[in-house]
Amino acid sequence: MDEQALIQDALEGKLNAFNSLVLHYQDMAYNVAYRIMGEHGAADDAAQEAFISAYQKLDQYRGGSFKAWLLRIVTNACYDELRRRQRQPVTPLKPELDDGETLENPYWIEDDSPSPEEEFEESELQEAIQHCINNLDKKFKTILVLVDVEGLDYDTASEIIGRPLGTVKSRLARARERVQECLQGFRELLPDLFRLSSEEKR
Repeated sequence: MDEQALIQDALEGKLNAFNSLVLHYQDMAYNVAYRIMGEHGAADDAAQEAFISAYQKLDQYRGGSFKAWLLRIVTNACYDELRRRQRQPVTPLKPELDDGETLENPYWIEDDSPSPEEEFEESELQEAIQHCINNLDKKFKTILVLVDVEGLDYDTASEIIGRPLGTVKSRLARARERVQECLQGFRELLPDLFRLSSEEKR
C-alpha cells in the first residue's frame, strides 16, 4: 500500500483513496478504542467518529507517521466520550467477547495453540484483563493499550499521546503493575508461570 499516495489522492477529494486507508487501519483503530472504552458498541462509535474526524482534518496532517496521527485522533475520540459519560454517568456494561473473536493479548497471556478448553479459559481471562484495564486511569490505560496490546514502539506511543519518551515508560510501568495487581483477584485464571511468580511475592 502506497500510503502517501493514498493520502494525497484523498486530499484531492478521491473518497476511494481514503476508504482504502480506513480498511487498512480499521481493525487497529477498533481494538484501541475497545480496550480504552471496554464496550464493543462504544468502540465502534469512537472508531467511526475518529475516521470521520480524520477525513475532515486530513489537510492538517503534516507528514510523519500517519498511523500515529490517526491513533491520536482515535484516543482523543475515546477521551471525549469518557468525559461525556462523566458528565452524564451511565451504568457500565460487563465486558464480553463475541464467540470466536480474537483480540490482541498483552505479552503475559499469549497462547499459541489453545485447545477448546483453553479457549474458554482464555475468554474468561480476557474478561478479567479487560476488567482490570477498565479500572485504570485513562492516561495509563492508553499507554498499556498502545504498547502491550497493539505492540507499538515507545517512540510511536510518545508521538500519539504527545508526551516525552520518559513519560511513556513510567506510565507503562505503572499501568503494568496495576493490571498485574488487579489480576491477583483472578489468580485461578492466570497462566501457571505468572501465578507462581505472584505467589512467590507473598
